[in-house]
Amino acid sequence: MGGERIGEDELVAVIRKVLSGGGPGVVVGPGDDAAVVDPPRGASVLTTDLLVEGVHFDRALTSARDLGHKAVVVNVSDVAAMGGSPWYALVSLGLSEHDDPSWVVEMYGGMRAACDEYALSLVGGDLNRSSVSVISVSVVGEVAQGRAILRSGARPGDRIVVTGALGASSGGLLLARSGNAAMTSEWGRSLLEAHFRPVARVGEGQTLAQSGATAMMDVSDGLLLDLSRLCSESAGGARVALANVPVAAELLELREAVPCDPLELALSGGEDYELLATVPAGAVDGAREKLGERFGVALTDVGEITEYGFVGVDESGAERPLEPRGWDHLAG
Repeated sequence: MGGERIGEDELVAVIRKVLSGGGPGVVVGPGDDAAVVDPPRGASVLTTDLLVEGVHFDRALTSARDLGHKAVVVNVSDVAAMGGSPWYALVSLGLSEHDDPSWVVEMYGGMRAACDEYALSLVGGDLNRSSVSVISVSVVGEVAQGRAILRSGARPGDRIVVTGALGASSGGLLLARSGNAAMTSEWGRSLLEAHFRPVARVGEGQTLAQSGATAMMDVSDGLLLDLSRLCSESAGGARVALANVPVAAELLELREAVPCDPLELALSGGEDYELLATVPAGAVDGAREKLGERFGVALTDVGEITEYGFVGVDESGAERPLEPRGWDHLAG
């Protein structure tokens, strides 16, 4: 790996020091043939995510520490979208010739920081050689029996809500790729952080579940594409009030430095990891109040679930069909 040579056992020993310390329920952590944990009390929630160099990340733009942090958070976000709590993580790496040991250890430092942030225990994984860098993270979480919030529970008349603001992550990537001097501005740094250091809405997901959410998922591939998937699973449609979509304020500054359409980034940019949920109309105000009081996070009503169709409504009330645009992992 790079100019510095080190064996697998030596690298694993260094990684174990970075990950030193167990966690609740961890009987055997990294270093043995397999991890041993006490199972959660409720239903297990399992998720996995794959990051491939050149497809999901560019090492010229992101630090090893930020990459490790994000690799964990995107999985935690999936658990949050079920209304669950994360418990344990496994990490497998395919290391290319460009991945020197210091880069790998720094990445694990970012993973450790993310695990500490979400009370998650990294209990094991694997290392192997690869033509390009590949990061595979799996997370096991817990949700109360029968309480997982699925994509398939939305019903006509439910309100469509999203946490926080949208488009900041894609705006941050656009800014990073441009090399514009605005990257050092306060709003520029905020956009970059949104992309390279996303936040998983764990407590917010649990609060929405407690507030009667009927369906939920995280916004990873773009609001329109993810909403279309939710509608497909729920056998329904959607009517979106385009003027209500919470566009990240920093994007208004970005368009003065880098050509972009803030609303388009909010609708189709992806990697925001905010929560998209449907709730009964009468539960929106209560959920909004709880999220504001507990987490200081806004909850915006952006439309309603319908029996069929997928349309946007402008400020004049005119409707137009919406195309479910967003990030397609298998597209050319």
